[in-house]
Amino acid sequence: MIVIKNKEYGGERPLYKLHDARLEHVTIHLGESSIKESGNIEAYDCTFQGKYVFWECRKFLAQNCHFEASARSSLWYSENGTLNHCLVDAPKMFRRMQGIELLDCHFTDGQEMLWDCDRLSIKDCLIENADYLCMRTDNICIDNLHLEGNYAFQYSKNVEIKNSLLNSKDAFWDTENVTITDSEINGEYLGWYSRGLTLIRCHITGEQPLCYCENLTLVDCTFGDDANLMLEYSTVKASIKGDVHSIKNPTSGSIVVEGHIGELIIDENQKAPADCTIHEEKGS
Repeated sequence: MIVIKNKEYGGERPLYKLHDARLEHVTIHLGESSIKESGNIEAYDCTFQGKYVFWECRKFLAQNCHFEASARSSLWYSENGTLNHCLVDAPKMFRRMQGIELLDCHFTDGQEMLWDCDRLSIKDCLIENADYLCMRTDNICIDNLHLEGNYAFQYSKNVEIKNSLLNSKDAFWDTENVTITDSEINGEYLGWYSRGLTLIRCHITGEQPLCYCENLTLVDCTFGDDANLMLEYSTVKASIKGDVHSIKNPTSGSIVVEGHIGELIIDENQKAPADCTIHEEKGS
């Protein structure tokens, strides 16, 4: 493996088609496509300022690296890449990629990040300003993510999330086969039009959560006082702990609330088969 230490590069394609190389304390200044069409690259304690750094790269590791704000769109069309303990100030990272691992990273500007990707693992990460995170990205495994940003995980399939804090309105729209465990989700209109969404021991806040859902499962979940008009037109099997603000026109299934339902709305707009059973178990 080639070792490149304490070097600075800039301009157009300075390390184009680099293969089997280890970069240590390297700075990539402003420019484009610095390590494009590369493979088997390891980068340690490096700084990236230019755009399109790892495009069409097959297998790479970036550890203790800094992607500055100017390094936008640095990871596209690549596969089998790992970022470990990196600070990323650049937006629009990761597009049309496969096999991504993010470990102990901080993304300060996660706008339009991780679109159209497959096979993604995230552990112990903070992602901020992250509107439209993971749109159309499938086969995701997440443990301990703190997310700040809206419209997360829209149109994604096969997602597992645990031990996470997700502050996102319009999250999990039109998703399929998503399971979230031991997490907190805050934001309006959670999970609309989802199919096979399962929430286990989660706390949920925000207006009108979980409407138009198909095969929704809730296991021992709790809801905030602002979670009103929930479950409208959803097919659901739910066990809910504590009080809920209001439930409106679920379509079918069963709901058990181990607390008090503030308002139960069943009116002429309920859709067939209109056979959802709702049981309130008030504490003694």
